[in-house]
Amino acid sequence: MTDLFTVKAYTPDEGDYEKINEFTRREFSKDELYVFEATLCDNDIDRDFEKFSLNALGSLQKLFIGKTGIKNHSMRAEDQTARIFDTRLEKIKGKKTADGEDYVALKAKAYMVRTPENESLINDIDAGIKKEVSVSCSAKSKICSVCGADKSAAYCEHRAGETYGGKLCYTILDDVSDAYEFSFVAVPAQRNAGVEKAFNKEKDGIMTEDIFKKLKSGGTAVSDTEAAYIVKFTDELKDDAALGREYRKTLIKDLVKLCSKELPKLDIEVFKRLADIMTAKELVSFKEAFEKQRAQREKPSPQLAKQKEQGIKGVLSEFRI
Repeated sequence: MTDLFTVKAYTPDEGDYEKINEFTRREFSKDELYVFEATLCDNDIDRDFEKFSLNALGSLQKLFIGKTGIKNHSMRAEDQTARIFDTRLEKIKGKKTADGEDYVALKAKAYMVRTPENESLINDIDAGIKKEVSVSCSAKSKICSVCGADKSAAYCEHRAGETYGGKLCYTILDDVSDAYEFSFVAVPAQRNAGVEKAFNKEKDGIMTEDIFKKLKSGGTAVSDTEAAYIVKFTDELKDDAALGREYRKTLIKDLVKLCSKELPKLDIEVFKRLADIMTAKELVSFKEAFEKQRAQREKPSPQLAKQKEQGIKGVLSEFRI
Protein backbone atom coordinates (compact mmCIF):
# COMPACT_ATOMS: atom_id res chain seq x y z
CA MET A 1 0.00 0.00 0.00
CA THR A 2 2.07 2.94 -1.21
CA ASP A 3 -0.32 5.26 -2.96
CA LEU A 4 -3.88 5.22 -1.71
CA PHE A 5 -3.94 6.02 1.97
CA THR A 6 -4.30 8.85 4.42
CA VAL A 7 -1.59 11.49 4.13
CA LYS A 8 -0.14 12.30 7.53
CA ALA A 9 1.92 15.27 6.30
CA TYR A 10 -1.12 17.23 5.15
CA THR A 11 -1.60 20.65 6.78
CA PRO A 12 -4.97 22.40 6.27
CA ASP A 13 -5.14 26.07 5.29
CA GLU A 14 -7.72 28.78 5.95
CA GLY A 15 -9.67 27.81 2.85
CA ASP A 16 -10.05 24.28 4.18
CA TYR A 17 -11.54 25.50 7.46
CA GLU A 18 -13.98 27.70 5.57
CA LYS A 19 -15.20 24.67 3.60
CA ILE A 20 -15.49 22.62 6.78
CA ASN A 21 -17.68 25.26 8.41
CA GLU A 22 -20.14 24.86 5.54
CA PHE A 23 -20.96 21.42 6.97
CA THR A 24 -20.98 22.26 10.69
CA ARG A 25 -23.86 23.83 12.61
CA ARG A 26 -21.47 26.09 14.47
CA GLU A 27 -17.99 27.38 13.75
CA PHE A 28 -15.30 25.14 15.20
CA SER A 29 -11.86 26.30 16.17
CA LYS A 30 -8.79 24.74 14.57
CA ASP A 31 -7.89 23.04 17.85
CA GLU A 32 -11.26 21.27 17.91
CA LEU A 33 -10.79 19.64 14.53
CA TYR A 34 -8.52 16.96 13.12
CA VAL A 35 -8.12 17.31 9.35
CA PHE A 36 -6.55 14.71 7.09
CA GLU A 37 -6.26 13.82 3.41
CA ALA A 38 -6.90 10.41 1.86
CA THR A 39 -6.80 8.82 -1.56
CA LEU A 40 -10.14 7.12 -2.04
CA CYS A 41 -9.77 5.20 -5.31
CA ASP A 42 -8.13 5.26 -8.72
CA ASN A 43 -8.40 4.00 -12.29
CA ASP A 44 -6.07 1.03 -11.85
CA ILE A 45 -7.16 -2.62 -11.99
CA ASP A 46 -7.83 -3.94 -8.47
CA ARG A 47 -7.65 -7.38 -6.87
CA ASP A 48 -11.15 -8.20 -8.11
CA PHE A 49 -10.07 -7.34 -11.67
CA GLU A 50 -12.23 -4.22 -11.72
CA LYS A 51 -11.38 -0.58 -12.31
CA PHE A 52 -13.12 2.77 -12.38
CA SER A 53 -13.28 4.64 -15.67
CA LEU A 54 -12.09 8.27 -15.75
CA ASN A 55 -15.72 9.25 -16.22
CA ALA A 56 -16.62 7.34 -13.04
CA LEU A 57 -13.85 9.05 -11.08
CA GLY A 58 -15.13 12.43 -12.29
CA SER A 59 -18.61 11.60 -11.02
CA LEU A 60 -17.27 10.31 -7.69
CA GLN A 61 -15.28 13.50 -7.23
CA LYS A 62 -18.54 15.45 -7.00
CA LEU A 63 -20.60 12.80 -5.24
CA PHE A 64 -18.18 12.22 -2.35
CA ILE A 65 -18.25 15.81 -1.12
CA GLY A 66 -20.17 15.78 2.16
CA LYS A 67 -20.11 11.99 2.51
CA THR A 68 -19.30 10.41 5.85
CA GLY A 69 -16.35 8.32 6.97
CA ILE A 70 -17.11 5.22 9.04
CA LYS A 71 -15.42 2.19 10.57
CA ASN A 72 -15.36 -1.08 8.61
CA HIS A 73 -18.42 -0.07 6.54
CA SER A 74 -20.62 -0.24 9.62
CA MET A 75 -23.95 1.52 9.08
CA ARG A 76 -24.45 2.37 12.75
CA ALA A 77 -24.66 6.09 13.52
CA GLU A 78 -22.15 5.79 16.37
CA ASP A 79 -19.52 4.51 13.93
CA GLN A 80 -19.56 7.72 11.89
CA THR A 81 -16.23 9.38 12.53
CA ALA A 82 -15.40 11.81 9.71
CA ARG A 83 -16.82 13.81 6.81
CA ILE A 84 -15.36 14.69 3.40
CA PHE A 85 -15.37 18.43 2.67
CA ASP A 86 -13.30 18.59 -0.53
CA THR A 87 -12.14 16.30 -3.37
CA ARG A 88 -9.88 16.47 -6.38
CA LEU A 89 -8.53 14.26 -9.16
CA GLU A 90 -4.76 13.94 -9.25
CA LYS A 91 -2.77 12.63 -12.19
CA ILE A 92 0.58 11.10 -11.21
CA LYS A 93 3.09 12.11 -13.86
CA GLY A 94 4.80 9.17 -15.52
CA LYS A 95 2.74 6.55 -13.67
CA LYS A 96 0.63 4.10 -15.67
CA THR A 97 -2.15 1.69 -14.75
CA ALA A 98 -1.88 -2.05 -15.42
CA ASP A 99 -3.73 -1.57 -18.71
CA GLY A 100 -1.52 1.31 -19.86
CA GLU A 101 -3.64 4.35 -18.99
CA ASP A 102 -2.29 7.44 -17.26
CA TYR A 103 -2.75 6.87 -13.55
CA VAL A 104 -5.40 9.10 -11.94
CA ALA A 105 -6.40 9.03 -8.26
CA LEU A 106 -9.39 10.51 -6.46
CA LYS A 107 -8.19 12.33 -3.36
CA ALA A 108 -10.31 13.72 -0.56
CA LYS A 109 -9.94 15.99 2.44
CA ALA A 110 -11.89 15.03 5.55
CA TYR A 111 -12.30 16.24 9.09
CA MET A 112 -13.10 14.78 12.49
CA VAL A 113 -13.96 16.44 15.77
CA ARG A 114 -11.33 15.87 18.46
CA THR A 115 -13.26 13.92 21.10
CA PRO A 116 -12.29 11.19 23.55
CA GLU A 117 -14.18 8.69 21.33
CA ASN A 118 -12.11 9.69 18.26
CA GLU A 119 -8.78 9.96 20.04
CA SER A 120 -7.81 6.33 19.41
CA LEU A 121 -8.59 6.54 15.68
CA ILE A 122 -6.69 9.84 15.34
CA ASN A 123 -3.65 8.30 17.03
CA ASP A 124 -3.84 5.28 14.71
CA ILE A 125 -3.95 7.56 11.65
CA ASP A 126 -0.98 9.59 12.87
CA ALA A 127 0.93 6.38 13.63
CA GLY A 128 0.25 5.00 10.16
CA ILE A 129 -1.74 2.06 11.51
CA LYS A 130 -5.06 3.14 10.02
CA LYS A 131 -4.28 4.30 6.51
CA GLU A 132 -5.94 2.03 3.92
CA VAL A 133 -9.40 3.20 2.96
CA SER A 134 -12.28 1.69 1.04
CA VAL A 135 -15.26 3.36 -0.58
CA SER A 136 -18.84 2.29 -1.19
CA CYS A 137 -20.64 3.60 -4.25
CA SER A 138 -23.11 2.69 -6.99
CA ALA A 139 -22.05 2.13 -10.61
CA LYS A 140 -24.74 1.03 -13.06
CA SER A 141 -22.44 -0.09 -15.90
CA LYS A 142 -19.96 -2.98 -15.83
CA ILE A 143 -18.08 -3.01 -19.13
CA CYS A 144 -16.10 -6.07 -20.26
CA SER A 145 -12.59 -5.04 -21.33
CA VAL A 146 -12.49 -7.81 -23.97
CA CYS A 147 -15.75 -7.39 -25.90
CA GLY A 148 -17.15 -4.12 -24.56
CA ALA A 149 -20.44 -5.66 -23.40
CA ASP A 150 -22.23 -4.13 -20.42
CA LYS A 151 -22.48 -7.09 -18.05
CA SER A 152 -25.23 -5.42 -16.03
CA ALA A 153 -27.50 -5.39 -19.11
CA ALA A 154 -26.37 -8.33 -21.28
CA TYR A 155 -24.67 -11.72 -20.98
CA CYS A 156 -20.91 -11.83 -21.48
CA GLU A 157 -18.98 -15.09 -21.62
CA HIS A 158 -15.66 -13.51 -20.64
CA ARG A 159 -14.55 -14.00 -17.04
CA ALA A 160 -12.64 -11.31 -15.15
CA GLY A 161 -9.08 -12.40 -14.42
CA GLU A 162 -8.87 -14.73 -17.43
CA THR A 163 -6.78 -14.00 -20.54
CA TYR A 164 -8.28 -14.06 -24.04
CA GLY A 165 -5.97 -13.83 -27.03
CA GLY A 166 -3.27 -12.45 -24.79
CA LYS A 167 -5.59 -9.77 -23.39
CA LEU A 168 -6.51 -9.68 -19.70
CA CYS A 169 -10.23 -9.56 -18.98
CA TYR A 170 -11.36 -7.07 -16.34
CA THR A 171 -14.49 -5.06 -15.62
CA ILE A 172 -14.67 -1.29 -16.12
CA LEU A 173 -17.08 0.39 -13.70
CA ASP A 174 -18.88 3.36 -15.22
CA ASP A 175 -22.07 5.43 -15.01
CA VAL A 176 -21.75 6.12 -11.28
CA SER A 177 -25.04 7.29 -9.77
CA ASP A 178 -24.20 7.67 -6.07
CA ALA A 179 -21.46 7.55 -3.46
CA TYR A 180 -22.28 6.33 0.04
CA GLU A 181 -19.29 6.46 2.38
CA PHE A 182 -15.61 5.73 2.88
CA SER A 183 -14.16 3.54 5.57
CA PHE A 184 -10.89 2.50 7.15
CA VAL A 185 -10.29 -1.19 6.42
CA ALA A 186 -7.50 -3.70 6.95
CA VAL A 187 -7.43 -5.28 3.48
CA PRO A 188 -8.92 -3.19 0.65
CA ALA A 189 -9.83 -4.61 -2.74
CA GLN A 190 -7.77 -2.18 -4.79
CA ARG A 191 -4.06 -2.85 -4.64
CA ASN A 192 -3.35 0.74 -3.72
CA ALA A 193 -6.34 1.83 -1.68
CA GLY A 194 -9.00 -0.80 -1.84
CA VAL A 195 -12.49 -0.17 -3.05
CA GLU A 196 -15.68 -1.99 -2.08
CA LYS A 197 -18.15 -1.22 -4.81
CA ALA A 198 -21.90 -1.63 -5.15
CA PHE A 199 -23.32 -1.65 -8.66
CA ASN A 200 -26.34 -2.99 -10.46
CA LYS A 201 -28.64 -2.46 -13.39
CA GLU A 202 -31.43 -1.86 -10.89
CA LYS A 203 -32.58 1.74 -10.50
CA ASP A 204 -31.70 1.82 -6.81
CA GLY A 205 -28.14 0.68 -7.52
CA ILE A 206 -28.38 -2.51 -5.49
CA MET A 207 -26.29 -5.45 -6.63
CA THR A 208 -27.24 -8.80 -5.13
CA GLU A 209 -23.74 -10.27 -5.06
CA ASP A 210 -22.39 -7.17 -3.30
CA ILE A 211 -25.02 -7.41 -0.54
CA PHE A 212 -24.00 -11.04 0.05
CA LYS A 213 -20.34 -10.00 0.13
CA LYS A 214 -21.17 -7.53 2.88
CA LEU A 215 -23.06 -10.16 4.84
CA LYS A 216 -20.32 -12.75 4.45
CA SER A 217 -17.69 -10.29 5.67
CA GLY A 218 -19.42 -10.27 9.07
CA GLY A 219 -20.18 -7.40 11.40
CA THR A 220 -21.65 -5.25 8.64
CA ALA A 221 -25.28 -4.20 8.67
CA VAL A 222 -27.30 -3.70 5.53
CA SER A 223 -29.49 -0.71 4.87
CA ASP A 224 -33.30 -0.83 4.99
CA THR A 225 -33.36 -0.66 1.19
CA GLU A 226 -30.95 -3.57 0.89
CA ALA A 227 -32.92 -5.58 3.46
CA ALA A 228 -36.14 -5.05 1.49
CA TYR A 229 -34.33 -6.08 -1.68
CA ILE A 230 -33.10 -9.30 -0.04
CA VAL A 231 -36.66 -10.18 1.06
CA LYS A 232 -37.97 -9.61 -2.46
CA PHE A 233 -35.08 -11.52 -3.98
CA THR A 234 -35.68 -14.45 -1.60
CA ASP A 235 -39.38 -14.60 -2.51
CA GLU A 236 -38.45 -14.74 -6.20
CA LEU A 237 -35.95 -17.52 -5.48
CA LYS A 238 -38.68 -19.52 -3.73
CA ASP A 239 -40.89 -19.31 -6.84
CA ASP A 240 -37.97 -20.29 -9.09
CA ALA A 241 -37.06 -23.17 -6.76
CA ALA A 242 -40.64 -24.52 -6.81
CA LEU A 243 -40.66 -24.38 -10.60
CA GLY A 244 -37.26 -26.09 -10.69
CA ARG A 245 -38.44 -28.92 -8.44
CA GLU A 246 -41.44 -29.57 -10.68
CA TYR A 247 -39.20 -29.60 -13.75
CA ARG A 248 -36.84 -32.04 -12.04
CA LYS A 249 -39.71 -34.41 -11.21
CA THR A 250 -40.87 -34.37 -14.84
CA LEU A 251 -37.31 -34.88 -16.06
CA ILE A 252 -36.78 -37.91 -13.79
CA LYS A 253 -40.13 -39.41 -14.83
CA ASP A 254 -39.29 -39.10 -18.54
CA LEU A 255 -35.78 -40.46 -18.00
CA VAL A 256 -36.99 -43.53 -16.09
CA LYS A 257 -39.53 -44.23 -18.83
CA LEU A 258 -36.83 -44.03 -21.52
CA CYS A 259 -34.49 -46.25 -19.49
CA SER A 260 -37.12 -48.97 -19.08
CA LYS A 261 -37.54 -49.12 -22.88
CA GLU A 262 -33.86 -48.88 -23.86
CA LEU A 263 -32.52 -51.08 -21.05
CA PRO A 264 -35.35 -53.48 -20.25
CA LYS A 265 -33.05 -55.88 -18.36
CA LEU A 266 -31.92 -53.19 -15.92
CA ASP A 267 -33.57 -53.07 -12.49
CA ILE A 268 -35.67 -49.91 -12.92
CA GLU A 269 -35.95 -49.34 -9.17
CA VAL A 270 -32.17 -49.15 -8.91
CA PHE A 271 -32.10 -46.61 -11.74
CA LYS A 272 -34.82 -44.55 -10.05
CA ARG A 273 -32.70 -44.27 -6.91
CA LEU A 274 -29.73 -43.27 -9.06
CA ALA A 275 -31.77 -40.63 -10.90
CA ASP A 276 -32.90 -39.09 -7.60
CA ILE A 277 -29.32 -38.14 -6.71
CA MET A 278 -28.29 -36.96 -10.18
CA THR A 279 -27.74 -33.27 -10.87
CA ALA A 280 -29.99 -31.55 -13.41
CA LYS A 281 -27.11 -31.54 -15.89
CA GLU A 282 -26.61 -35.30 -15.47
CA LEU A 283 -30.33 -35.99 -15.89
CA VAL A 284 -30.45 -34.01 -19.13
CA SER A 285 -27.30 -35.76 -20.39
CA PHE A 286 -28.75 -39.24 -19.74
CA LYS A 287 -32.07 -38.26 -21.31
CA GLU A 288 -30.37 -36.99 -24.47
CA ALA A 289 -28.29 -40.18 -24.74
CA PHE A 290 -31.37 -42.42 -24.45
CA GLU A 291 -33.28 -40.31 -26.99
CA LYS A 292 -30.40 -40.54 -29.50
CA GLN A 293 -30.25 -44.31 -29.04
CA ARG A 294 -34.00 -44.64 -29.56
CA ALA A 295 -33.92 -42.42 -32.65
CA GLN A 296 -31.09 -44.47 -34.14
CA ARG A 297 -32.91 -47.74 -33.46
CA GLU A 298 -36.21 -46.53 -34.87
CA LYS A 299 -34.64 -44.93 -37.93
CA PRO A 300 -36.51 -46.29 -41.03
CA SER A 301 -34.46 -48.36 -43.49
CA PRO A 302 -35.48 -48.68 -47.25
CA GLN A 303 -35.85 -52.22 -48.55
CA LEU A 304 -33.13 -51.80 -51.19
CA ALA A 305 -30.62 -50.27 -48.76
CA LYS A 306 -29.16 -53.65 -47.72
CA GLN A 307 -28.41 -54.86 -51.26
CA LYS A 308 -24.87 -53.44 -51.30
CA GLU A 309 -24.02 -55.21 -48.07
CA GLN A 310 -25.55 -58.53 -49.16
CA GLY A 311 -23.75 -58.69 -52.52
CA ILE A 312 -24.97 -60.53 -55.62
CA LYS A 313 -26.45 -63.45 -53.66
CA GLY A 314 -28.81 -61.16 -51.86
CA VAL A 315 -30.07 -59.19 -54.88
CA LEU A 316 -33.89 -58.64 -54.70
CA SER A 317 -34.10 -60.97 -51.70
CA GLU A 318 -36.28 -58.37 -49.92
CA PHE A 319 -39.02 -59.10 -52.45
CA ARG A 320 -38.94 -62.87 -52.16
CA ILE A 321 -41.90 -64.59 -50.54
